[in-house]
Amino acid sequence: MSPPSEPHRHPRDLRFWLVFLGIGVATMITALELASASYSHTSPSAYSDLHSQSAVSVALPTIVQELHGSTFIWIGSAYTLAGTAFIPLGGGLAQIFGRRIVILASLAIMALGSALCGSAKNMTYLIAGRTVQGLGGGGISATTAIIISDLVPLRERGLFNGLIGIAWAMSSGIGPIVGGALAQSGQWRWLFYLNLPICGIAAVIMIVCLRVKTPPGTLGEKVRRVDWRGTLLIIAATTACVIGLTWSGIQYSWGSAAVLVPLILGLAGIVGFMTFESIVPDYPLVPRTLISTVTGVSGYMQTFVMPILMIGIIYYIPVYLQACKGASAIRSGVDVLSFSLVLAPVGLSGGAFTNSTGRYRPPMWLAWAALMLGIGLFLTLKADSPLGHVVGFLIPCAFGCGILSTSTYFPVLAPLHVSQNGLALAFFMFLRNFAMVWGVTIGGTVLQNELQKHLPSSFAAQFPEGSAIAYATIPIISQLPEPLKTEVRTAFASSLKVVWEVLLGIAGLGLLSSLFMKGLPLHSTVDDEWGLEQESVTNREAT
Repeated sequence: MSPPSEPHRHPRDLRFWLVFLGIGVATMITALELASASYSHTSPSAYSDLHSQSAVSVALPTIVQELHGSTFIWIGSAYTLAGTAFIPLGGGLAQIFGRRIVILASLAIMALGSALCGSAKNMTYLIAGRTVQGLGGGGISATTAIIISDLVPLRERGLFNGLIGIAWAMSSGIGPIVGGALAQSGQWRWLFYLNLPICGIAAVIMIVCLRVKTPPGTLGEKVRRVDWRGTLLIIAATTACVIGLTWSGIQYSWGSAAVLVPLILGLAGIVGFMTFESIVPDYPLVPRTLISTVTGVSGYMQTFVMPILMIGIIYYIPVYLQACKGASAIRSGVDVLSFSLVLAPVGLSGGAFTNSTGRYRPPMWLAWAALMLGIGLFLTLKADSPLGHVVGFLIPCAFGCGILSTSTYFPVLAPLHVSQNGLALAFFMFLRNFAMVWGVTIGGTVLQNELQKHLPSSFAAQFPEGSAIAYATIPIISQLPEPLKTEVRTAFASSLKVVWEVLLGIAGLGLLSSLFMKGLPLHSTVDDEWGLEQESVTNREAT
């Protein structure tokens, strides 16, 4: 059989760049919301001073106090759960109904959820709103990644994803400032209401500029093509996993039935989902071909490992700064700014390298090595280590995360035909979001257990069982008398060293998995079935 002819590459006109702008605007929304979900879901104390680098999480103590809540654990978890579980379905819907209607529906759902959160009168209302937000965020995450793949060939996509990474970094950078300012002025509801005009801007751009083909078929035919059984299975499995991880290590011990039962059922459900998808549905959410190559499996493994490390670093370095160096929440955010400042431009540079050479393995191997170096350097941190060491050690970590955040989809997509981009990227985004839950949970569990070992027993005994010792201790360290203050800070440094050891081992797993990917050629074309519709030459001439 002769190979198919290469699809025609359409010119990148103003409409193309406006669509890309719309994707960047939508990405900023999900960056703020997903960050707040990831960073807040394991912090049960409503009044902890732990800095979370997102708009909503900075304001959470104020929100919980005004709504008379006792915990903000599910404000983050509800978003994470809904968003992660919905991503595979979002990819499937985009394949069946078309990209345009799914991205517009996702933006509308995000706007609805934001309005519900902003008008919340109690915690139940707010958690329900966050769930709706999560559904919209999951759809936005999946569909924007798919639209980029429709418009930009894989060979050139590293540079474009680097540009999206800058939008993500900007959101993460301005989020805490906006959140802190609004919470301090008693206007926290505008954290959610501000999403409404942003969603509106993105929606208008998509309505006007995202003119793409709609798959043929009646509404009934399309509804019947949706893999509803697979969707219910992955939602149930993800829900069980997130519940188990949310409760693990702090509210309940890892060995308790409350953690083990949902976690085991959830992991078994994910395995069952993958098996079901490869055998039963005519239109599966995760076709068997996505994981049929060693390179593809390597790419998905790296996709899962990298967010665990990145979230672990940017979540627990502020813990070190606040506990051991006495930094305030805002100051710890400033001290880790080097991570964000390096992350985005490095990701852009890594994408540019792949664009120009077509090679993705060398920068990814370099990134894993740099990431392991940075985490390894964290092992040298003691309670009295100079602040400059922390700032400097963050740079190789940011270098590694920056490249990997814009590169792990290369081995995922390179073995596949361009027609499979949509479902492959939906599964890619599912794994990336799901990994963030693990990143916070693993570090939090290790830190909790190690603090119980290293803190002076008389001091640790004052905290009730089931409380998050780290988050309860940090705000009071500065008021402790000597030598207890030094002993507590030393305990934090020793406990965090074990966290870094665990993360270093996970990074080694990422590097090992990267060795199995092959250097395949990157597609230089896109699937014309999903490209922007172009005005015909005949119509232009007639005009």
